[in-house]
Amino acid sequence: MLLGMRLSQRLLEEEMSLMDEIRERLLAMSEAASKGDDPLSWFEELYSSANRDEEWIPWSDGRPNPLVVEWAVGKSAKGRALVVGCGLGEDAVFLEQQGWDVTAFDLSATAVEWAMEQNPNSKIEWLVADLLNLPEEWRGSFDLVLEVHIIQAIPESVRILAASRLSPLVSPDGCLVCIGRYQTGLEVEEGPPWPLPRLFIESIGGDLEMDELEISSLPDDEPEVSRFRAVWRA
Repeated sequence: MLLGMRLSQRLLEEEMSLMDEIRERLLAMSEAASKGDDPLSWFEELYSSANRDEEWIPWSDGRPNPLVVEWAVGKSAKGRALVVGCGLGEDAVFLEQQGWDVTAFDLSATAVEWAMEQNPNSKIEWLVADLLNLPEEWRGSFDLVLEVHIIQAIPESVRILAASRLSPLVSPDGCLVCIGRYQTGLEVEEGPPWPLPRLFIESIGGDLEMDELEISSLPDDEPEVSRFRAVWRA
């Protein structure tokens, strides 16, 4: 029993050490990118340097975000869904399984290739695209626009502009769902991610009508971490 306890403790220490290393790498990449012409270039750097090892992608665990699942399960209305910053595609695949016709894009070409490799039988339209420069034909075209943990990872210098690109994508009867870290005032403001304050969250929907703003925490969250799920309807 004592040997088992020691082994468990060692595994925990190794896991914490890896998490610290991943965090340090992410911060270093983000800081270096912020000093250049493309403050979002670190997304591609992170995915490409991971060499298809998901452990190095801190927001990816092979499962859809629980707050997405909670919102989507049981929804009868379906249609075209756009997943913004899809990463390795867990949320996109989940929405497809729920009956949505899904388009998913990411700034990182490596992430998109990786997602396609992991889901060879999916009918999702996987694309490399930039939230700041989306196709004009996407305006007003999606019954669901889903953004999870993307705006919170964007430096303040481009965050407002990026957030303003979301609501115009929603169709006349559609909705926008955004999920991320909520600013409680207890966090250390070193990011990414940068927890978002309520007023900024409310502004993301633009002219859409806010239907929901839920604040919660996930079981594995640190005590100071809160998350939001905001929903707007056209």
